[in-house]
Parts: sequence; structure tokens; C-alpha cells
Amino acid sequence: MNSTLSSFCPGDVVIGKAIALEPGGALIDIGAPTAIFLPISEMSINEIDSPEEALQLNETREFLIVRKYDEAGNLMLSLSIRQREEKLAWERVRQMQAENVTLSAKVIDTYRYGVLVGIEGLRGKILSSYLSTPKAKEELVGEELPLKILEVDEYRGHLALSHRLEVGQVVLGLVSAIKPYGAFIDIGVVNALLRYPEISHAHLDTPHSVFKVNDEVKAMILDVDLERGLISLSTKALEPEPGDMLKNPQKVYEKAEEMAAKYRNQMQK
Repeated sequence: MNSTLSSFCPGDVVIGKAIALEPGGALIDIGAPTAIFLPISEMSINEIDSPEEALQLNETREFLIVRKYDEAGNLMLSLSIRQREEKLAWERVRQMQAENVTLSAKVIDTYRYGVLVGIEGLRGKILSSYLSTPKAKEELVGEELPLKILEVDEYRGHLALSHRLEVGQVVLGLVSAIKPYGAFIDIGVVNALLRYPEISHAHLDTPHSVFKVNDEVKAMILDVDLERGLISLSTKALEPEPGDMLKNPQKVYEKAEEMAAKYRNQMQK
């Protein structure tokens, strides 16, 4: 059964179907007497060149009603996917901040005071004073950085982050090389070394018996030496039980934040 236009209100999330795709947008059927035109500028949180990048013909999805009347006061609904995605993105980054997670994001540009990164379709800022790297900010464009969220202000569109690497912080990286003395982990723009004795409490023959190149690894920062450009890591400190890195590394990664929090508490005491 069709609903009247007057039954919809700004802020409502409705289910609709794309019934036609045009160069400048799409016609959406939300059960109203007439289809609603969705302009391409409101189709995605990301920049797109054609409607097909965001919607397929006959695809059904959620839309946010953003306006009920046009500028002349006539009853005319306006829809947005972009603003719906933005609201969800802000919710996700607020949750990440609350959980104090370390996330990975790519530097997409520079600005006067630092660099810009892309997170969940949003743009975040890192001040130069919060960058733990000897590289010039222009050299960081395209690099993935481990980051912490400092401030989330949806109303000002402000997302502030830090790339200050700290002891006790959990980072995610890829094994880039394996040596007899340990494994090098790519965590962004700084070299990180997971030394042989810091892999597990249990005895292991060589790092090769635990890792291979391109393995994804969660580890905790043990030491930061920016003058030498070297970060020391540990997975041993994250083991719930001695030897878990050898028997069940996934368990170690799932408990990583919890174990790192215990480590930080012990250090503070």
C-alpha cells in the first residue's frame, strides 16, 4: 500500500528501490505516490562519477529523508544515502574512540598543520606534533598509519587523531621479513621488530615456525626509539596462556586489547 508524502518526516529512515538510473542520479520508489529523485551528490559518502558506482537498478536499501518541503514550501521529499552513511560513520568512530582501539588509515592529503586521513569515509586530521615519524608530511601521502582517535565532534565535522606510538599500544601489521633474530612487521611508516624472545613464553625453534611473510600480526609496542626509527614489539605479552602464540595465535589476537590493558595497568603500578 502506498503512503502519502505527508506521512514521511525528515530523519526517517525508509526502505526504497532504485527503479531508474540517470546520468545525474536515480529514481527511488519508497512506497509514496510518486518516485523520488536522488541526485548523484547524495548517493554515497565517497566521491563517485556515475550512479552505478553506488546503486544498481532494482537494488533495495535504506535511505534517509532529509527534507519534506522545497524552498517554496511545496510538499517534496528529498532523500540521501550520503547523509545516512555519514551518520553511521560518526557512530562507528565514536565507538572506536570509546573502546580505545588502534586503527589503520591511509594518509590522503596534507594541510597547513599536518595530514589528512580517510576513516570510514570521513576525513580526519593529524597535527604534525602528533606524528611519530621522521618523514616529511608530504612523504606520508599514500601511507597506512596506526592511529588513535583523540576527538570526535560530528556537529563541527571534526575528527582528530594521533600517530604517537606508545608503549603498551596494540598495533596491526604485516610480516615484511623474517630473520634468525626475529620478524620485521610493517605497521606503517616506522620499522617494527618482533624479536625472537618476544614471540612466545614457550620455546620455539625459529621465527619461521610461527610466521611467514605477509602474515597479519597483532602485537604490543614494548619500546619506541624514534631517533633510530625502530619500534620493538611483543606478542608474548599478549598471550592469555604461555605458548598460545604457537598453539592458537587467533586467541592471542582476539584477547590482544584485554591483555595489553593488563600490561599497562601493571606498568602503572
